[in-house]
Amino acid sequence: MSDCIFCKIINGEIPSDIIYEDDKVIAFNDVNPQSPVHFLVIPKEHIESLNHLDHENSYLIEHIFLVISKLAKETGIDEKGYRVVHNCGENGGQTVPHIHFHVLGSRKFSWPPG
Repeated sequence: MSDCIFCKIINGEIPSDIIYEDDKVIAFNDVNPQSPVHFLVIPKEHIESLNHLDHENSYLIEHIFLVISKLAKETGIDEKGYRVVHNCGENGGQTVPHIHFHVLGSRKFSWPPG
């Protein structure tokens, strides 16, 4: 999608602090971090939200979570724990219409969030 900010990052049109990339996904540090470690993992294929997953693209979610696990180990947040956040739709807080997962770590989180 030509107006999607994440597609522009994937295509190199917008610079970002990329920490991982392969043929299926890209991961980069959040520009407005909410914790000492805060990165996003997104598929290179434009999928608007979880509501747009199907049998042909759902394999990307497995791959994303394997990448999250790898990056959690590399950043050292795997031992004490971390949070993975996905927002779906307007009421869910999704502000970019491209499926993405926030990974936050290196601080203590509570539930409910606040």
